[in-house]
Order: sequence, then C-alpha cells, then structure tokens
Amino acid sequence: MRDNTVAFIGAGNMAQCIIGGMVRQGYPAENIIAANRSPEKLDKLQQDYGIQITTDNLVAAQKADVIVLSVKPQMMADLCRQLAEQAPECKEKLFITVAAGLPVSRYEEWLGQVRLVRAMPNTPALVGLGVTGLFPSRCSVYEQSFTQDMFAGTGQTVWLEQEAQINSVIAVSGSAPAYFFYLMQAMQQVGEELGFSPEQAKAMVAQTALGAATMASQSELSFEQLRAQVTSKGGTTHQAIETFKQHNLETTVKAAMMAAISRAEEMAKTL
Repeated sequence: MRDNTVAFIGAGNMAQCIIGGMVRQGYPAENIIAANRSPEKLDKLQQDYGIQITTDNLVAAQKADVIVLSVKPQMMADLCRQLAEQAPECKEKLFITVAAGLPVSRYEEWLGQVRLVRAMPNTPALVGLGVTGLFPSRCSVYEQSFTQDMFAGTGQTVWLEQEAQINSVIAVSGSAPAYFFYLMQAMQQVGEELGFSPEQAKAMVAQTALGAATMASQSELSFEQLRAQVTSKGGTTHQAIETFKQHNLETTVKAAMMAAISRAEEMAKTL
C-alpha cells in the first residue's frame, strides 16, 4: 500500500500536516510529491521531510498514483480543468480533496466520473490530534483503506455514509477548534483582569483545556457525567455552570454550529 506515489497539489497548512503525519507514520518520503507556486514552501517541506517537490502541477499529477487536491476552493475549477485537459490519464487515478464547500458533483463536472474521497480535517491535525471526516465516491475497498492509512498520522477519522454529513463534520469538528480557542481567549482575558500575566493566564487555561480533553478522551463517562463530578452543589463550579445556563450557553452553541452548516451549504452553491 505504501508503494503508491502521492502528489499534493497545493502545499498549504493542511497539506503540510498530512504530509508530516504520513512521514511520521513511516510512509516513504520518496513516494510523496508536493507541487506549489511558492518555492519557499516547497523548500521547507523538502528540508523537513525529504519529499519530492515541483512547481509544476502537471508533473506532480502525472507521476502520482493518488492526487491530493489541496488548493483553495476558488482555485479548484481551474486546476481540475487543467488536469482534465492536459493530463487526461489522471482520470484513472484516485483523487482526494481537502477543499471545503465543493460537492462531488462539481469535481465530476470538471474531471469526469473519477474515484474521489472528500476529506474534511481540522487544524489539530497539525499536532496529530485532529478529526477528519471522509466521504468516498466510486472508491474501492482498497482505496478507502489507503486513505484511512494516509490520514492515520493526523488523528482520528470518521467515514460518512452520506455526502451531506460533511457539513455536519464542519460544525462538530472542522470549525470547532475555533470555538474552544474563543472560550480560552475569554478565560485568558479574565485571568489577566484578575492579576495574572498574559503568559501565566494562557498557560493555565491551555493546560486546563488539555487536561480536561485528555480526561474526556480516556474516560467512558459522558461529558455530562464528567462535568457533574467536578460540580459540587452550592460550590464555586456550580455557580459558574448556573451562570452559563442563565446565559443560554447551550442555545448559543447550537445556533453557532447550525450557522456553520448554513454557511457550508451556501458555499456549495456559490463556489
């Protein structure tokens, strides 16, 4: 399975974290190619991971068995049409896309009826703790297994039965790191108002978030049960939780997540 040559067309942050995860998991660096217009990004990738690099998208695609489309959504149509017109043999290869908002139907419009996996990773993939939603179209069991192996170094993967679930993945995990960062930002600001230095407040909040997430991931208890364990009735934590409830935190969280889904649906229509 690791004899396949994988070409990343586009070398942004997400491509970099997938490449890093692959190499850390033992994927042969010589079987990975990155194509990008920026020589600086390519040089850094080659220096860090020892992969092949090129500024020519067609060269990368023609060498590859698997093509990862990791350019910005608004650039995707031009890239796909270029591949279809100038490297038509690529239609027989497996495509994986990490672009948000573009349904399978768009890729089939530009490339034809190719074998494709839509992937929706999140930014903690950069540290190997991400969640990636995967939706296959026309893929074999082998190709799904390969994709699973490819993303193993970035964290957990979730296979989806319906393409529409990609938008739900965006709301639950894709956009979610920003939700937590926003809460952590607010907590740090209050910590500073209480007299801690910015460095102290950030470290305290980040370590507490890490500890809570680690406890949750290692426990069989629900989030509600874990919260109850540290919430003594009438105590300080209870008072804080009651304040969250009074300000309708759950309603706000749901509204925010549904807004993310609505925006994803809008993007699918306009891109």
